[in-house]
Amino acid sequence: QVQLVESGGGLVQAGGSLRLSCAASGRAFNSGAIGWFRQAPGKEREFVACIIWNGVNIYYADSVKGRFTISRDNAKNTMYLQMNSLKPEDTAVYYCAAARNGYGVRIEKSYDYWGQGTQVTVSS
Repeated sequence: QVQLVESGGGLVQAGGSLRLSCAASGRAFNSGAIGWFRQAPGKEREFVACIIWNGVNIYYADSVKGRFTISRDNAKNTMYLQMNSLKPEDTAVYYCAAARNGYGVRIEKSYDYWGQGTQVTVSS
């Protein structure tokens, strides 16, 4: 049983910050990878960031490098996405996800479990 629930989204002005949380149940943190995707209106869902099971290997989309930081707290079964210097183009529904295997971690279809999403809106 794996359940992922995102929270922390909201409305923020450009240049501001938000921290998203993903509360996990089951064995999500034992998955090959856990990460974040986002989907803007009218666009395909895209990779944002992920952590491989060992907590050491971390990957970011080029568009968020230097601005976003992914982390997890195993004791709290929670994953975070700290988003700084937000831009209007960051506006999207953000989803947390877990993959049973650690291959193709930048690909949406590689992930097996998904949260329901949390809306992030960045105004200019």
